[in-house]
Amino acid sequence: MEESIEPPLRAMGNDDKTRLRLPRMAEVVADSIRSQILTGEMQVVPQLDALVKQYEVGPPAAREALRILETEGLITVRRGKVGGADVHMPTNERVAYTLSLVLQSSSTALSDVGAALRQLEPLCASMCADRSDRATTIVPELKRLVKEQEEAIGDRPRTMKLTDEFHALLVRQCGNETLVQVVGALEAIWASHAQVVFDAEGVELAPPAVWKAALSEHEKIVQAIAAGDSARVADIARRHLEATHAFMSTVGEVGMVTAALVQRRL
Repeated sequence: MEESIEPPLRAMGNDDKTRLRLPRMAEVVADSIRSQILTGEMQVVPQLDALVKQYEVGPPAAREALRILETEGLITVRRGKVGGADVHMPTNERVAYTLSLVLQSSSTALSDVGAALRQLEPLCASMCADRSDRATTIVPELKRLVKEQEEAIGDRPRTMKLTDEFHALLVRQCGNETLVQVVGALEAIWASHAQVVFDAEGVELAPPAVWKAALSEHEKIVQAIAAGDSARVADIARRHLEATHAFMSTVGEVGMVTAALVQRRL
């Protein structure tokens, strides 16, 4: 008879069983707490003793559950006598930071993010034009931003802020929550890098013609959305992004995605 190559199984003691059981129990507790956080039922995570009693688990399992949630960024555990944990609802900025970590680990160029935005943001803008309630929910806000942008010409920080708000609104009001989160995260990554490029020493203000051209394109986007012309909106938005992204590459080194730049905006 051939000798088995499988290592013999040794009898498990109580400690071994505990080690095998803890991750599963901790995940069950973490799943429950996570669901309550995301539905808004739990604003503050109870202290460890309360969790042990509520879920009928040992302290190690409860601590592991908290570690899982803290790693996910959903809570910050309070150390010391007070105990418990503060809750942090997921935000688009945190999604952007996580995505930037993935992109940086893949050595992704910022131009790759720009290419994705030039495909996805015009789609979101066209979806705004398809909304039946656009005249009351989207157009007034876009017009307000355009008016403020006109008044801010010559003030670069103010203009960049208003421009970011304009593009974010096009995405936020597209009516598809998945696109809102995905495209919003890409916009946050792009904006954080653009801020560094334009704030770099030696970078001069764009000539008035560039400011006015961008304002004019925003006005055309608003007009097309108000008219419900989704095809025209998508075309204008795409050409607008191509122009602004090209201009950014002329004033500074675009480079690679860097998560640290995104984290600074959190």
